[in-house]
Amino acid sequence: MRIVIAGSSGFLGTALVSRLHEQGHDVVRLVRREARTDDQVTWDPYRHALDPAVVEGADAVVNLCGAGVGDKRWTPAYKGLIQASRIEPTRVLAEAVAAAGVPVLLNGSAVGYYGDGGELSEVDESAPAAGDFLGRTCRRWEDSASAASDARVVFLRTTHVFGPGSLMLKRLVPLFKLGLGGRFGDGKQYLPWISLLDWTRAVEFLLTADVAGPVNLVGPTPITNRDFVAALASVLNRPAPWMVPGFALKIAAGEAAVELLRGVQVRPRALEDAGFVWEHASMTDTLGWALGK
Repeated sequence: MRIVIAGSSGFLGTALVSRLHEQGHDVVRLVRREARTDDQVTWDPYRHALDPAVVEGADAVVNLCGAGVGDKRWTPAYKGLIQASRIEPTRVLAEAVAAAGVPVLLNGSAVGYYGDGGELSEVDESAPAAGDFLGRTCRRWEDSASAASDARVVFLRTTHVFGPGSLMLKRLVPLFKLGLGGRFGDGKQYLPWISLLDWTRAVEFLLTADVAGPVNLVGPTPITNRDFVAALASVLNRPAPWMVPGFALKIAAGEAAVELLRGVQVRPRALEDAGFVWEHASMTDTLGWALGK
C-alpha cells in the first residue's frame, strides 16, 4: 500500500513508519521542515492548503499531528497550541483527501474524549464527549475531518502508549529504581493503556479492516493506577510504597495533572468486534517488553 503520514517524527509516528516499512508498505512522510529524502514532502498546514497531487494515488492517509498533551504545563498559550496543532492539520488533510479521492483516512484522536469516568463506569466508542478541555478538543479534532466524508474515516482514540522511549516510563522508571515509586492520589482511577507494538499493529490493521468511525486504541485488560504501579514495581524489582498526593502533582504539572489523577475504564469494542488480537494482553507483559526485561 502507498500510505501518506503526517506527524511521522513523533514517538508514535516514528514507530508506525518503521512498522509499515517492515511490512513492505510505501510510505510518504509530510514534514514541516525542508524535505531531506525522497520519501518526504514539505507542507505547512497553517499557511497553505495541501496540493491534492501529494496524496493522489495513495491508498490511505494517516494523520498523527498534535503537540504533546503531557509535554508542558497547560498555560492558555499551550492549550491553544494543543488545539490548533490538531484541528488545522486535520482540516487541511481532510480537504486534500476529499479532492484527491483517497479512500481511507486514519485520523488521530484520544481517549481524553471521554473525560473522567470514575471508578466503576465503563465506556466504549458509543459514549459521548466530555465537556472538559480534552473532551472538547477531541470532539473538535474529529469534527475537523468532516470534509473527507466520502472516505472511510477512522478516529484513532489513543491512550497512554508504553514502549521503549515512552515519556511516562522515562519519567517514572528512575524514581522507581530509587525506591521512590508510588500511586497517584488514591490509585483507584483507571489507567487506559496499550503497548507501542500493539498500537502500530492496530493502526496497520485498520488500514484495511472494515471499520469506520471512532476506535479505542487501548489494551484488552483494564487496570487502575494502583495496578500499574504494582506491575512497574514488580518488573523493576523495586518497592513502591508511596502515594503522590494530588496537590503535589498539580504543583508539578499544573492542569495537565488531570491526566494522572482521573481515569476511565475504556473498552476496545471496535477492535474486539473486528477480530484484532493483541500481542501484549497485560500491563506486566507490556512493561516487560518495553523495558527489555
